[in-house]
Amino acid sequence: MFRGSLKRGKMKLAPLAVTLSIGLLLVVSANAQESKPADTAASTTPVTNPVSSTVKQQLTRFSKNMIAAAEAMPAEKYNFKPTPEMNTFAHLTIHIAQANMHLCSKISGTAAPEAAKLTEADGKDKLVTGLKVSFDFCSTVLAGVDDSKLSDPMTLFGSFPSSRAGALIALSDGFSDHYGAQAIYLRLSGILPPTAKPKQ
Repeated sequence: MFRGSLKRGKMKLAPLAVTLSIGLLLVVSANAQESKPADTAASTTPVTNPVSSTVKQQLTRFSKNMIAAAEAMPAEKYNFKPTPEMNTFAHLTIHIAQANMHLCSKISGTAAPEAAKLTEADGKDKLVTGLKVSFDFCSTVLAGVDDSKLSDPMTLFGSFPSSRAGALIALSDGFSDHYGAQAIYLRLSGILPPTAKPKQ
């Protein structure tokens, strides 16, 4: 009697097992289709100058967002600092401009332009202009940079031994770090960072 009940139980469970198996296969199939590259040919084509071309793409994106962040901060908030120990937003803006000039000059082997020295006492307009000049300089001089001299040695920030590849990575890291800092200052001032605003 027990054996008969077991057989009947197995018969009832069989359709359920088949249904679950089919469902699982459908989910796996859907996931595989979603993860499949849209353009297989494009995904297998080697990228020319992968390091420098990636940094140039980041430059285009971050220059737009970082300039927009500097423009979004009201002029009267350029002296804002989250804590007494931290730098002002004006200082952060100057730091970004100086880092851009220094690293892009090193990467390209082109002397940075003799720009007017920026100070925290300068108004928003002058600081934003200085930031724009630094990004324009980077866009111009990096246009001629490729991956052929990544191993060339150089010294960054006075005494830090590095290479052209190291300078490109430092520039890329700086974009993320600096925009993240801008976003914090803006949010603490009740302002949405550019990348957090709803798309129009």
